[in-house]
Amino acid sequence: MDDNRYFKAALAVVVLFIAGFVLKIARPVLIPFILAVLLSFIIDPALSLLTKCRCPRPGATVLVLALMFVSLYLFGALAYSGGKALVAELPKYQGRLADLSTFLEKGLGPFKVDLSAALRSLDFNKVGAFILKSIGPFVGLLGKLLLVFLFIVVIVAGRGRFGLKLAGALGEARAGQARTVLASIDAQVRKYMVIKTAVSIANGVMVWLVLLCFGVDFAALFGLVAFLLNYIPNIGSWIATLLRVGFAFFQFGTFWTPFWVLVVTNGLDLVLGNVIEPRIMGKGLGLSPLLVFFSLVFWGWLWGIPGMILSVPLTAVIKIVCQNVPALRPVAVLMGS
Repeated sequence: MDDNRYFKAALAVVVLFIAGFVLKIARPVLIPFILAVLLSFIIDPALSLLTKCRCPRPGATVLVLALMFVSLYLFGALAYSGGKALVAELPKYQGRLADLSTFLEKGLGPFKVDLSAALRSLDFNKVGAFILKSIGPFVGLLGKLLLVFLFIVVIVAGRGRFGLKLAGALGEARAGQARTVLASIDAQVRKYMVIKTAVSIANGVMVWLVLLCFGVDFAALFGLVAFLLNYIPNIGSWIATLLRVGFAFFQFGTFWTPFWVLVVTNGLDLVLGNVIEPRIMGKGLGLSPLLVFFSLVFWGWLWGIPGMILSVPLTAVIKIVCQNVPALRPVAVLMGS
């Protein structure tokens, strides 16, 4: 009996190791595929709306896919052009490091920090090289987005056929129960993705407009960063805040402009994230902060920055699945906040 238990435990470890290895080496294909699956849930409401407006299903599908293609292209163009322009301008802010070091040494009242050694070692040329390496060539970036779009086309084209295959595989009685569970999962995932994406877009537009009003350079790029990092609760918004406020200080070299950028953007972000989003989303999808942290660490280690951005949506989808499968509901309870 003990030998059987140890064998199962060893087998589980081996399976987990193999799964992690496969996820690691299949990253170039899996990341675009998972992103396409998540985006397909956002496309569904648009398709339903167009069909309700008496637009033929094929025409509605072509229109929505065309809009998605344009959106992905504009996203890639903005990320690449904004990143390249930022890298070109970074070296001129090197001199601001001495101002920042002096400001921190003087401090505000009793709050003084000596970071002169650390700031002197910071080289904006190396930072720029890292950003360029992360972005990659424009052709490569567009190639990844094109792969995402092709996956979306396949997923949207195959929607609705799974139910027929399920009936053939399980029989009509069991297939009806399975379809009910899948429909519930589909509806909840769609709701989560649509609301989270809408709030993230609102956050990005808000950051862009505020930075534009204060005259901060690369406002659109920082809005795009805020949009992406908003998918990571709490941690993402603070990283986005640190980036835009830090850049505002380097640009203006004064305290007050970055201070007001911090107050206004974070105030609006708190309203969006802590008031509007919970009221629309409901409390059923709350995730444990510890679980969010470990999912960030795991997916970040596995897939890098794209994995960190996808980590929380993936964890939320897993929780939704667990909520709708009776045997896995205790897992969903443990994943909750």
